[in-house]
This record gives sequence, C-alpha cells and structure tokens, in this order.
Amino acid sequence: MFRTLTKYFSWRSFVLAALAVCVFAIRANAQAPLPQPTADQPATQQSHLKYYDERTGKSADELVKFALENNPEIAAMRNEAEAGEALIRQARLRPNPSLEVSGERQIGGMGDYSMMVEGGIPLELGGRRSARIRVAEHELEIRQLALAERERQLASEVRSKYAETIAAIFKLKFTEDILVMAEQNLSLVTAQVDEGRRPPLEQSMETVELNRMRAMREAGEGTVEIRMLELRNLVGLEPLDPLTLRGDLDTLKLSFPPQAGAEQMALQLRPDLKGAIAVEQLSAARVEQARSEGRIDADVMLGYQRMKSGFPLMGIEMETGAMLPIEQTMNFFTFGVRFNLPVRNRNQGMVEAARFEQQAAASRRAFGELAVKREVAAAYARYNRAVRAMEIFRVGVRDRAAANADVVRQTYELGSKTLLDYIAEHHRYIEAENGYIDAQLEAYLAMVEILKAVNSPELK
Repeated sequence: MFRTLTKYFSWRSFVLAALAVCVFAIRANAQAPLPQPTADQPATQQSHLKYYDERTGKSADELVKFALENNPEIAAMRNEAEAGEALIRQARLRPNPSLEVSGERQIGGMGDYSMMVEGGIPLELGGRRSARIRVAEHELEIRQLALAERERQLASEVRSKYAETIAAIFKLKFTEDILVMAEQNLSLVTAQVDEGRRPPLEQSMETVELNRMRAMREAGEGTVEIRMLELRNLVGLEPLDPLTLRGDLDTLKLSFPPQAGAEQMALQLRPDLKGAIAVEQLSAARVEQARSEGRIDADVMLGYQRMKSGFPLMGIEMETGAMLPIEQTMNFFTFGVRFNLPVRNRNQGMVEAARFEQQAAASRRAFGELAVKREVAAAYARYNRAVRAMEIFRVGVRDRAAANADVVRQTYELGSKTLLDYIAEHHRYIEAENGYIDAQLEAYLAMVEILKAVNSPELK
C-alpha cells in the first residue's frame, strides 16, 4: 500500500503534510486556556513549615518521654500494677476470726436457759498463707513486666511513627522546592513563547508539570497530616493539639550494642521474656498453693457458756428456814480445736491443672527465647542491608541524578535536548530524591527495630 501511495505523492508532499498537521495542533493547543496558579492556592506556599520547626519542635526523645508520661494505656497499666501491690498487702493479712453466739430457753416449766459465746481463729496450716503471698507477688511481677513491655512497644512505635512523619515532611519540602522551580520554569517558558523563541506546546508541557507538582504537594501534605494525627494519638495528644517536629533521620544519633553480644543482652533485658519466666514461676507457685489448700487445716475454738436450770419444787434455806426455788446458775469456759480433714477432696484437680499450666508456661518461655533470638538476628540483617542501600542511594544515585538533571537542563536551554528529555530526566531526579528519603527511613526504622529487639536504654 505504501508503494502505491508513492506513485501519486512524493516524499516532499508527505513532509509538508506532516508539518501542516503539527502547526495546526500547536495553534489549537495555544488557543486553549492554560491552567494558572490561583490566588487561594499559591504553588510557592511552604506548608511543611507548619509541621517542622528546628527551634521549637519536638525531637524523638522528647516525644517518647511525653508518651510514656501521658499515654492513657500506660497510665491504666500503672494503675493495674498498683492494684497488684494492694493484692500483696491483702494476701499477707491473716484470716478474720469467727464469733458465734447462741442460746436456748425452756418453754414453760422453770424457764431454764443457756447462753453460749464461741469464737474461732483459723490457723492456716500447711503453708497456706505463704503460698498465697507468693502467688500475689508473682502476679505483681507479671503486671510490672507487662507495663515495661508495653513501654518498650510504645517507645518503638513512637520512634517509628516519628521517622515516618519526618520522612513525609522531608518529601513535602522537596516537592515544594520542586514546585518553586516548576513555577519559575513556566514563567521563563511563557516569556520565551511570547517572544516567539519557544513553541506554545512547551508552555503547555510546563503547565502540565506544574499542575502535577501541585497534585504531588497536596497528596504529600495529606500524608503528613495523617502521620501527625497518628503520632498525636500515640503520645496522648488530642487531634487538634499543636505539635511540630524537629530532627532528621540520621541513624548515628542513637547507639546500639554490637551484634555479637546483642542476643545475650536481649535474653537478659527483654521484659516480655522476663514476663514469660514470671508466668512460669507463677504457675509453680499456684501448684504449691493448690497443694497447700488440700492439706489438713484447723481452727482454735474458745468460748463462754452460762446455764441456768432448776426443778419445780421448793427447798428450805438452812439458816433462815425460808422456802426457796430449787435452781442453779453455772458458768463454763469452753475450748477446743476444729479440724478440716481432706479425706474426699484433697484439691487433686487444682493441683493437676496448675501442673499443666506450669508445663505450658515453660513451653511458652522456650518459644519466647527462640523468638527473641530470631528478632535480634532479623533486626541486624535488616539494618546492615538498609544502611548499604542508603549509602548507594546517597553516593551513586542521588548526587548523580541531580547532576544529570542539571546537565540535561543546560543542554535543553542550548537547544541540544528537547523539553521531553529534560522532563524525563527531571522525573528520574524526583524519584531518586524520594528513593533516598525512603532509604533513610528504612535505615532509621531498622535501627529502631534493633533498639527494640535488645531493649536498649537508648530506646526510651
């Protein structure tokens, strides 16, 4: 078909027709209205300054400290730990004595009656009290370790969310800087188009880039706002409370132990592993408590009894010879011991159940040790790779991408490159800069993961 057309049209006619189509498209595009920056949404607005202030903003350390002091969940767990201390005081108390008052009276007759007051003091034999105290002490230890574990988790969450928020702010700042450049480029190209030095198509392409940067800025600021709300929630602030940040994603500001001793440090310091050990000890204490409850127990009984009895006859008093009723009032002191004999119920079921719980706690503790070792190894592996990736981005990607964008822009201004070439290289530069921020974030998060895995004091 191509050969058939060439019989009727020459190569020159094809070129002229193509040029005519291009000129028509450029004129049509130039006649279309171009979107311009509006007064209520200026592209040069530096909105990242609302979230970042190097002078008055909060650092990661300050946010962690504030969160540990003001987080409602931490406050609730502190109250639970205080309740555990009260339970220990309760467990140390001796059981209350018992008092029994009874009496009987004869209906009719001489009105004989008796009255008895008897009290009992439990002895708590078989180590009942000491077993109860040990159970309460282990329960308090578990509550305190649960509080320490939640503080470890919260400190890690706050540092991670701080890093994500700072990274989003840095991306927003970079986008706004690029947006300023896009506005300047549009103004320059517009002036050149008005002078006839550039085709109107380039003005349209620069306008598209400017609007794309505006859209990126809006999306970036939305991400920052969401991260700030999440950070406020973690540290215990209301959604509308003022908060600004400061600092950067430098991983050298926090130190952590070398990998060689990190595993042993984690096994010794991790509150969740200590909690698993405390649960195992609590199960052993409950076994002993169940056994003590199945042993013999006794109450010491003391009492007083007053009894009056008589006969329906009259007697003669020896001295006066007067007639008196025959009756007698007697006072008794009673004492004894009441035994609780574990003949049928020796608490066998509770002992067996507590023993199974002890075995389950031992298995969980062993699994917890394996999990701690894996977390430590994974955290160091993640950090080592993340730091290498960050260095590659910093040395081999970020700086080169910026240099390439400058070179392509200069060659474009000299006429050696097209605007499409410059836009494509500019996109690669933006991706490289955002990728470098992501690499910094990943290295920082990996460092926080190490601090969390070994429960380093630097975490709090």
